[in-house]
Amino acid sequence: MPIDNKQLWGGVLCDVETTVSRATFSTWFKNTHIVRYDDGVVVVGVPNEFVKDWLFNKYHKIILKSLRELAEGVRGLEYIVSVGANNEQVAASARVFHQPANSALPLDDLYVDKKDNLNPRYTFETLVVGPFNDLAHAAAHAVIKNPGAVYNPFFVHGGTGLGKTHLIQAIGNHIKGVMPGKKICYITSEKFAVDYVASLQNNTVNSFKEKYRKFDVFIVDDIQFLSNKEKMQEEFFHLYNTLSENNKQIVLSSDVHPNFIPGLEDRLKSRFSAGMIVDISQPEYESRLAILRNKSAVKGFSPPEEILEYLASSLQVNIRELEGILNTLICQAQMKRGGLSLEDVKSITKNSLRPKKNSSVRDVVGVVASFYNIDEVAVYEKTRKKEIVKPRQIVMYLLREDFGVSYPTIGQKMGGRDHTTVMHSCEKVRKDIKNDNFLLQEIEQLRALLQ
Repeated sequence: MPIDNKQLWGGVLCDVETTVSRATFSTWFKNTHIVRYDDGVVVVGVPNEFVKDWLFNKYHKIILKSLRELAEGVRGLEYIVSVGANNEQVAASARVFHQPANSALPLDDLYVDKKDNLNPRYTFETLVVGPFNDLAHAAAHAVIKNPGAVYNPFFVHGGTGLGKTHLIQAIGNHIKGVMPGKKICYITSEKFAVDYVASLQNNTVNSFKEKYRKFDVFIVDDIQFLSNKEKMQEEFFHLYNTLSENNKQIVLSSDVHPNFIPGLEDRLKSRFSAGMIVDISQPEYESRLAILRNKSAVKGFSPPEEILEYLASSLQVNIRELEGILNTLICQAQMKRGGLSLEDVKSITKNSLRPKKNSSVRDVVGVVASFYNIDEVAVYEKTRKKEIVKPRQIVMYLLREDFGVSYPTIGQKMGGRDHTTVMHSCEKVRKDIKNDNFLLQEIEQLRALLQ
């Protein structure tokens, strides 16, 4: 049975949402739709030229791949500026194509309060808390008790899909609920950039400045987007100073610590570091299981507990990927018009699941020490000998990159080192492997030994 354009685009949006951040999804895919599908070419309508160029340059391959998986015969993809289907129509199509009738929509990010851009779904009550985010959660609660006075700015960083957007919007939603007089704004740095460019083009820079300086709580997602944008950073710097001097609460998120955002001015790094910086790491087994239970309940999906336990124990991925796999299972259950067995789930997810890594810190230290022919004990010692420093830094890098261990935990396990030391070690290895193919080969060999 052929699907119409609304259903087809709804399916694409569901696929795309699991591969990009929620902030990115809301910024670039809102108010998009399929204008026509003729002779194998899909023409997508977008609201303006900026979005048109951005989708073509950044997400063309992802969109085209999804289209070809959902509809036979798609051979091309084009974009035009067009005013078309509204979000409600598109989201309804996504529900028909991908979700059971009683499940929650995956496109809730499109339904936000236009005054503050907050998604009412992101609250502390719906946030799953575990060792991977408990410090960030506790710090966020300190912020909402006394906005503008405690932890200002509040900076959250961590990999893609770990719940940063949920946490920082929960701050906004809580303050909005208990302090209705506060003016709150949630925005992505990409949207901030779009607004700034538009103000330059329309000669309305003063209005732009006034718009953002009136807020009591200013929440900016994916601040790393300001990387290497000097004029935008200058404007943000002055805005930041104005808000901070007036004790307005500033909340920021990024995929990395501000010190490691390339092309970010030192004066911004300094100000971001003046408040509280917290890290969110990969969820461990218990947290993954809790997240799967929570997401299943919200979506009206009730798989047997053994299926949730299998998923939680068989993969080590971020929250968004967990939700993506869950959406796939919901779709398959709907198509089969019945329940899924454990064998069905194993078959459906066999190409999605990454091998589970169970190695402990001691295992990683042992493999690296043996590889470089040094004593394991030496890795933990506070020595600056070159033959020890390199393996130690590689241990830290592997624990962070491959096993999702938080910086503070690595520091604790590696002889009680400060988390900033761990961060600098990881960043040094990241930079070195870009220019040192021999080092890259060594790390790949170590990864093979740790499988």
